[in-house]
Amino acid sequence: MRTYKLAVIPIAALFVLAACSVNVKKNDEGEDKNVDIKTPFAEIHVDKGADVRDTGLPVYAGAKPKQNTDNDEKNANANVDISGFGYGVKVVAVSYNSDDPPSKVIAYYKDQLKKFGTVLECHTSNRNWGANRNSGHDSDELTCDANDNGKTIELKAGKKSNQHIVAIDPKDKGSEFALVYVRLRGKDDTI
Repeated sequence: MRTYKLAVIPIAALFVLAACSVNVKKNDEGEDKNVDIKTPFAEIHVDKGADVRDTGLPVYAGAKPKQNTDNDEKNANANVDISGFGYGVKVVAVSYNSDDPPSKVIAYYKDQLKKFGTVLECHTSNRNWGANRNSGHDSDELTCDANDNGKTIELKAGKKSNQHIVAIDPKDKGSEFALVYVRLRGKDDTI
């Protein structure tokens, strides 16, 4: 009887693997642009050509899309959607450069974020984009991270489950900033 149970595991694994599908679409330069992965348990969609409209925020006047380098993945543009078993997460991030100083970009986006709720201004040394480690498990309120002393300014509005973030860094005489939308979905919500 024990041998029978052990033989079922590899057969079941083969069925699960056979049910997986991976679809990769390339851009004109031959680089991966979209990746779709489907399994019996979850689906993952990654699009490197994120549309700024999906962040719910306008682009700061005169800003130019940030050109990513191979070693600068933290600022990559992406639209990622992961879902399975009634739960999911959607993250849209788009990066820009502006010749204006951070103070002007901050003032503009503080005003734009008001429509989503109270605007928090956080200072961090790395972009966590909504990782609120110091808040309670049951709370959906946004907070700043414990590391609230870096040069990156994160403006946050909304709730942990549905938040808009603008991360602004000084760059030469101008600014580098990312517009980010994060949506968490539970089994009773939709993305």
